[in-house]
Amino acid sequence: MSDSVTGTEAPAETAPAEGEAPEPADDPAAPAPLDVPRTPTGDAGVDAALERLGDADHLATDGHVEVYEDVHRGLRDALTALDARPGPPVPVRDPGAGPR
Repeated sequence: MSDSVTGTEAPAETAPAEGEAPEPADDPAAPAPLDVPRTPTGDAGVDAALERLGDADHLATDGHVEVYEDVHRGLRDALTALDARPGPPVPVRDPGAGPR
């Protein structure tokens, strides 16, 4: 009767041309940049920790924990260093001066 194609065959997969990037796979665990802007703070320790967050962009989801823990440690160290800096002298109240 008819020599037409029934449409039941799967379409042939085509490979990307040389030099072209392959189509992204639909894999939710595949690395994908978050493209979150990181504004410098002026504190070298904090800025280094924030830049480290960019490393998570190139890792699968299960690799993010190590980066986040490292960043948390760096931020905690930066805060601890603030406590170690000498600040202005704390006024000493004379106990005999009475209530304020």
